[in-house]
Amino acid sequence: MDLSELEKDNTGRCRLSSPVPAVCRKESCVLGVDEAGRGPVLGPMVYAICYCPLSRLADLEAMKVADSKTMSESERDRLFAKMEENGDFVGWALDVLSPNLISTSMLGRVKYNLNTLSHDTAAGLIQYALDQGVRVTQVFVDTVGLPEKYQDRLQQCFPGIDVTVKAKADALYPVVSAASICAKVARDQAVKNWQFVEDLEDPDADYGSGYPNDPKTKAWLKKHVEPVFGFPQFVRFSWCTAQTILEKEAEDVLWEDSPTQDREGPERITSYFSKGPRARPHVPHRYFQERGLEPATTL
Repeated sequence: MDLSELEKDNTGRCRLSSPVPAVCRKESCVLGVDEAGRGPVLGPMVYAICYCPLSRLADLEAMKVADSKTMSESERDRLFAKMEENGDFVGWALDVLSPNLISTSMLGRVKYNLNTLSHDTAAGLIQYALDQGVRVTQVFVDTVGLPEKYQDRLQQCFPGIDVTVKAKADALYPVVSAASICAKVARDQAVKNWQFVEDLEDPDADYGSGYPNDPKTKAWLKKHVEPVFGFPQFVRFSWCTAQTILEKEAEDVLWEDSPTQDREGPERITSYFSKGPRARPHVPHRYFQERGLEPATTL
C-alpha cells in the first residue's frame, strides 16, 4: 500500500483508494465499512471501505477474509495483496485521520467527539464510492455507538441503499472483514513508517500496542513528553492517559491575561480542556478592563 501522500503530510487527513473495477460501475455492489486504531493513544485512526459486485461476493468469501483482529500482520498483508490481485472486481478506499486532527477536533471550541467524527468519516467514504460511479445497493457497517441510531442516520443519508449496522460486523460479513483488513494494513504501515515532524533525540519505535493501558506505551509517552511543548504529533493529546502525564511531567503555565490579584498559583495547561466548570470566576480580557467596558445585560 502506497502511503507516500500521508508521509508528506501526516498532520491532517489523507484519502487513498484503489482504481474502481469496471464491473462495479455496471453491476449492483455490496460495500463494507470498518476502522482500525480507534482506541490507541498513539498513531492515526483509519476508516476503510471495501466493495465488490453482489455476483462476486462468493469469490470474495473464497479468499477467506476475516476479522483483521484475529490475524497476524503477515496474514493481513497476504490477504490485502490477494485483494489487490483481484482488482478486476474488488475495490477499496480509506481515510487516514491523524492524531493531531482527532485531538484538535475533540478539544476545539466547538466540540467534535470521536463518535461523530467516525460516523461522518464513514458516510464520507460511502459517498466517495458513489461519486466514483460504484453502484452501491447494500452497505454493511461495524458499529460505533448504538447501532440503531447509527443505522438510522446512514439510512437517512443514503435512502436508496439498504444499510445494516451491527456490532462485530467484521466477523459477520466478509465485505466488512475485507474493509477491516484494508484499515489495519494501512494503520500498521502508517505507524511503522511515521515521519516525526519534531526533532526528537531518540524516536524509538518500542511503544508497545499504542493502547493507553499498555506499560510500554505509557513509558514511551513519559520519555517523549516535552516539558513546555508537550507531545509529538504522533500522540493523541486529548486522551486521558496523555493528559495525566502532562499534569505530572509538564511545566506549570501562567496566562498573562489573568490579573495578578486573582492568581492563587499556576494552573495546569490541561485545566483549560476540562469539561466541568472551573473553580475561578471568569475574568474579562485586559482590553475590556483597561477601557472600563462591561457586558450589557439589559437595554
